[in-house]
Amino acid sequence: MNDAVRSSCSLLEEVLSHSPAFQRIDKTFFVVRQGSAYVYIMVVDWGHDRALVRFVAQLARGVDLSPDLAMKLLRLNARMRFGAFGFVRDGACVTFGHTLLGGAGLGADEVMATLRDVALIADEYDDQIIEEAGGQTMQQLLEESALKALQGELEHKGWREA
Repeated sequence: MNDAVRSSCSLLEEVLSHSPAFQRIDKTFFVVRQGSAYVYIMVVDWGHDRALVRFVAQLARGVDLSPDLAMKLLRLNARMRFGAFGFVRDGACVTFGHTLLGGAGLGADEVMATLRDVALIADEYDDQIIEEAGGQTMQQLLEESALKALQGELEHKGWREA
């Protein structure tokens, strides 16, 4: 881990740690819940003395990406002031992300503005994408996963549905 990565992670920790929605997953990976969106923040080496800070929100998983939806996302990308929609084939996931240059030049205001805007865009478009192409929001997936885990635990302890 280079100095730019270390200083970027320290700034993220300092700026976000007061929020109950913030969680540090490991040294360079953070998650912040904003509304129905989960924004992942990853700090990565860029060469031996620079860093990138990537903000990515998964808008919907299990999406049927039609050519029409792909064209709509590309048109939206052309109009966005920053960031871009993407599609991850594994999980059929529509994302929205933006990358900042980390290191000494990274500022708290820039981090907060990026986090806010990525979360707002994710929160605005996740339901629209699901309405058009199916799938589930990250919040729905996490709630479903938690419910399944609870059901499994209850069944393991002898509680069964009647």
